[in-house]
Amino acid sequence: MSSDFLFTKQSFFRGVGSIGNLGGSVLSNSSTNEMEADRRAILSDWQMVGKDIQGAINEYAQAITQ
Repeated sequence: MSSDFLFTKQSFFRGVGSIGNLGGSVLSNSSTNEMEADRRAILSDWQMVGKDIQGAINEYAQAITQ
């Protein structure tokens, strides 16, 4: 997940270029308004923080069991 919800919507040419994006690795701004874009960006940021914390916990657990 990325936090690019605040970027403007993609142009026509970027849309045409994304036809081959079958894996969905490029996200576009599908928010209906600025407040929704902010909410989605903040949610994404906190999800990434949670993943970082989980990674640190896993790393610590491995270090103390070795």
